[in-house]
Amino acid sequence: MSTRHPQLRVVSWVARAAAVALVASASVAHAGLFDDDEARRAILEIRQRIDTNAQQITRLSGENTELRRSLLTLQSQIESLRADQATMRGQNEQLQRDLSELQRRQKDIAQGVDERMRQFEPAKVTVDGVEFNAKPAEKTDYEAALAVFRQGDFNAAQNAFNGFVLKYPQSGYLPSAYFWLGNAQYANRAYKEAIVSFKALLTLAPTHARAPEAALAIANCQAELKDTKAARKTLEDLMKAFPQSEAAAAARERLARLK
Repeated sequence: MSTRHPQLRVVSWVARAAAVALVASASVAHAGLFDDDEARRAILEIRQRIDTNAQQITRLSGENTELRRSLLTLQSQIESLRADQATMRGQNEQLQRDLSELQRRQKDIAQGVDERMRQFEPAKVTVDGVEFNAKPAEKTDYEAALAVFRQGDFNAAQNAFNGFVLKYPQSGYLPSAYFWLGNAQYANRAYKEAIVSFKALLTLAPTHARAPEAALAIANCQAELKDTKAARKTLEDLMKAFPQSEAAAAARERLARLK
């Protein structure tokens, strides 16, 4: 067969070669098409990833910006709180200073009130051996009147003691005030008034330390008034009531001189 149809063999060879070439071309074309699809898909995936990453980056950037803004706001709030705290600390310190000043003033006021109250509160005093409570005003007025008497201004002393007994009718000073009032009146030759004052002492405090002297002064006033009988009676009563007193000894001497 190969001998008889050499042309047929050539054609057959060419056909086979063409077929082989066609198959090879088809295979190459198919392989190229397959590679392009894979590449496209890969590119799309990469683009999607890039887009996704870009979106995430954008989102994270926005979150970062918001976070910075929040941090700045928080920092501002912290600074504001610090400023408020400093202000409150300053105010607290000022309040403490004000409180200390107020307490000091309150203490001063309380001390001042106590001092003023003590000026009006009764205090114990002792006059002519008698202890009693007296208001500061009583003590001041009595001592002032007595000072005037000791200065020898008997008119002023009489007025002072007369005013005292009227102003303080319940005073513990009253018996002594009557005694000095009577002496001031005697010095002023107001004998009748002096007798009244001395008798007031004896009626108010018959056992008073000044009682014997008051009785003797009454007898002296009666003698000045030329009432010898009354003077004798007063001196006798004095010696009976206060026999151990110096006034009783003086009464015996005066009684002997009375006519």
